[in-house]
Amino acid sequence: MQELTYIRYGDYYIPDIRLPEENRPIGRWGRMHREYLKEHNPIRFNDLCLSGELWTYLADLNEQAQSRLELIIEQMKAAEGVTESMKVADQMAWVGAMNSIRNRAEEIVKNELIYN
Repeated sequence: MQELTYIRYGDYYIPDIRLPEENRPIGRWGRMHREYLKEHNPIRFNDLCLSGELWTYLADLNEQAQSRLELIIEQMKAAEGVTESMKVADQMAWVGAMNSIRNRAEEIVKNELIYN
């Protein structure tokens, strides 16, 4: 247990409680998961807030989701034969294929990590 220190403010002593410093961004995936927690699991959200672990938790989740998304996209590109030569030969087909892959990969990440 952490020992509490107090600050004198006028005639009162107030606990000197500070959140841990976290400089990593929570990003898109962290914000989505934060909103999901607020709406569907408020007890877990409050627990993370009160313990000071929310920002670290969301930053970790954002990093995991981003790396998972990149991995899924690369695997789908390989499975569907979307290559740089396709990009050179037919740009519109390549853009359409990449948009389709990205959308499907984002849905997978949302179902696996964000809304779970």
